[in-house]
Amino acid sequence: MKKDSKAKAVKKKTPKKKPTKAKMSKQQLELDSASESIHVVEKLIDTICSNYKVNEDHYGNILVAVTEAVNNAIYHGNKSNPTKKIFVTFSSSAKAISFTVRDQGEGFDYKHLPDPTDPTNLEKPNGRGVFLMQHLADDVKFSERGRCVSLSFAIVAN
Repeated sequence: MKKDSKAKAVKKKTPKKKPTKAKMSKQQLELDSASESIHVVEKLIDTICSNYKVNEDHYGNILVAVTEAVNNAIYHGNKSNPTKKIFVTFSSSAKAISFTVRDQGEGFDYKHLPDPTDPTNLEKPNGRGVFLMQHLADDVKFSERGRCVSLSFAIVAN
C-alpha cells in the first residue's frame, strides 16, 4: 500500500499589525443646485475631518472654503437651475486632503476678479468667495473656464 504523502502546511509567523482606522481615500457626491445641498456637504466635511482628526482651526478653514465653493456653484455657476447638478469629489494623499467642486454653468473669468478688500468693493453683498477660498485653502486651482475649483488642505499631525 502506498503511504499518503500529504505536505504539512507550514504556518508562517507574521508580526501582528496594529489595527488602523480605515480612512476614506475618495468619495464623490452629486448634488442638486439648491441651498439644501450645503447641509450634505457640511456632513461630508464633518465625517472627513473626524476621520482624519483635523484640528478645529483647520476644520473651520475647510468648512468655510468648501461650502463657499459649493455655494458659488449653486448660485453663480448653475444660477440655481434645478436641472443642473454640482459634483463634489473628495480625495486624500499622505500629505493633503482635497476637494473638487464642479458645476454645469458657463464658467467665469477667475483671473480677473475685483479685489473684495478694495474700499470701493467693501459694501458689495458678494464677491468674497474666491478670496476666502484662496486664503483658507493651502492650494486653489480653477479649471474648465472656472466651472471647476480644486481646494487642497495640508494634513497637519494632531
